[in-house]
Amino acid sequence: MISLVVSLGLFFPQDTVFKEAAIDEVVVSATVGTGKKAVNKGRVASIDEHLGRLSKVEMVRRGNYAWEPVVNNMATERVSTTIDGMKIFYACTDKMDPVTSYVESSNLQRISLNSGLDGNPQATGNIGGSIDLKLRRVGFDAKASEYNASAGFESNGNVQVYGADAAFSSHRFYTNFGVFYRHADNYKAGGGEEINFSQFQKTNAFVNFGWQPADNHIVEATVIYDIATDIGYPALAMDVKKAEGIITSLSYRREQLNGLFYRWESKAYYNHITHNMDDTKRPDVIIHMDMPGRSQTAGLYSLLQGNKGIHYYQVNYDAYYNTLFADMTMYPDGGKPMYMLTWPDVGTFNTGLSLSDDITLSPHHHIRLSAKGAWQHQRINSDEGYQALNIYFPALDRASSRFIGRLAASYAYEKIGWKFAVGTGYGMRAPTVTESYGYFLNNTFDQYDYIGNPHLKNEKAFELNGSLAWSGERLLVKAEANAFFFQDYIIGRPDSRLSAMTIGAAGVKIYQNLRHAEIVNTTLTADYKPFRWLQWENRLTYSYGKESTGARLPLIAPVSYLSNLRFSWQNLEAEGGVRMAARNSQCGTEYGETPTAGYAVWHLNIGGHFNLGTVGADLHLGVENLFDRYYSTYSDWNHIPQKGRNIYVNASFQL
Repeated sequence: MISLVVSLGLFFPQDTVFKEAAIDEVVVSATVGTGKKAVNKGRVASIDEHLGRLSKVEMVRRGNYAWEPVVNNMATERVSTTIDGMKIFYACTDKMDPVTSYVESSNLQRISLNSGLDGNPQATGNIGGSIDLKLRRVGFDAKASEYNASAGFESNGNVQVYGADAAFSSHRFYTNFGVFYRHADNYKAGGGEEINFSQFQKTNAFVNFGWQPADNHIVEATVIYDIATDIGYPALAMDVKKAEGIITSLSYRREQLNGLFYRWESKAYYNHITHNMDDTKRPDVIIHMDMPGRSQTAGLYSLLQGNKGIHYYQVNYDAYYNTLFADMTMYPDGGKPMYMLTWPDVGTFNTGLSLSDDITLSPHHHIRLSAKGAWQHQRINSDEGYQALNIYFPALDRASSRFIGRLAASYAYEKIGWKFAVGTGYGMRAPTVTESYGYFLNNTFDQYDYIGNPHLKNEKAFELNGSLAWSGERLLVKAEANAFFFQDYIIGRPDSRLSAMTIGAAGVKIYQNLRHAEIVNTTLTADYKPFRWLQWENRLTYSYGKESTGARLPLIAPVSYLSNLRFSWQNLEAEGGVRMAARNSQCGTEYGETPTAGYAVWHLNIGGHFNLGTVGADLHLGVENLFDRYYSTYSDWNHIPQKGRNIYVNASFQL
């Protein structure tokens, strides 16, 4: 949904700038003691915990690490995720390494979420929405030097978090760099049940540079190195030996231009992701196997921003080339190793142009228009992979090209506390590499092997959305809804003619285009602030999804309710709240989903900011799942249980 209400606090600011209207929500993880914290764990909170606070985002959890963000009840295939505008693609056929897993909170400034088809300029195929992780840069003319350190501990799973970073700034140069480490043992579900294979450890290091050779001419560079090892995935049949990412970029920015545009930014980037699955630590494995994968992406974008009269507009050109390769080697006892390509080294070139215009007709009336068109070319680079797919798809073309695009328009009205917005959009996405060229990929959710279909059509979607909000001195009430109507919806369907390759699999599914499908999402928010020191936040959501055969779509959130009561006094804040969900009985049984029970989970925390001489400190203490409830959410893969009672403490210091 193209939400035209920016929610950065309890009430709508009177000076909201309409050019920000496409951003649904912003989470800030800023320098210690400044900005708005997204979660009460402060700087040691994971990216997953930050994302989980966004109103339209849910998280698919296959373990205790690297959760997959879902926007408007649509997963990775229908969501564009970028880091500072850079395209990055996961390297795991089971989606165990989403893009968000390669950034840490210490290097995060904010998360920008665009809901629906009105995505950020670099987004492509974003039917559900787009997420852009904005990196934290100290910038020019900031403090000459700054040093930060963070540490955290969680009782459930012996989670330890340590981080340190530093920043130096002058008028011509700046740099900030740091390192972050996380370690977790197996956690325990409610009641004390240990969840085996839920451990992990991770190190993330980053460095950002900025150089201003002349005023308003800015050169910036970023390098991120992220490595996670010994990662357990209790919901899957395999764990991860190593997930490694190298992310680099170099950009040039020109400020205060004259004429039609006042700002120009161009960036070139390269990233390399490797992901090695294995099952050597699992007991009772019938056939041991290795499943490595790699993803390499090189790209660029050039963004022009301008304003003239009532118009604020952007023009963006972007292009990228990505290669995805994954294979599998099985080692039967007493037999020779068996080898198979699961991603046949597919190269994807994509280039596109996007335009947007935010029009302020008057202080009360605003219009936003946006469009993007992109051309995509794919080729199977592996001879072996091409021949394997050719068995199931005779006369398969080795290369193919297609056009994809999107259009969106919205209108917003605001006056004397009232805000009203409506919008619409139409867009399409190309099938993913898995959907087009995947080869016998086992899905532990429904226990089927999957084969891609290179003859798939583009998936299309038409979106309608609207919101109505009223804010007074003490109360804010907001209702919003969106609906997505799909044509040629892509999903796997059983093919009884084929035999499964995975031992114990229920059969084989091939990706197909269904005639149509629909997803509807609604949210009701009410925030009440009777006193300056007391705030009560409430959010109720309902979603619905069905496809053309009449079957319910899988992984659609049930009715849920979130309530938080927050107290603040001077530099102290305390919060108590509950997350509740109804029984997920209307689930996608046709696609292997089974019902989950309803639950209510409570939390408490207290924290504050303190100045100790020249040192600023943030301290937080809290407890999650206060009553040690045993439960699973609808998006916990194979119903792996969530953590039981968890006491956490963390501290961050700034010098």
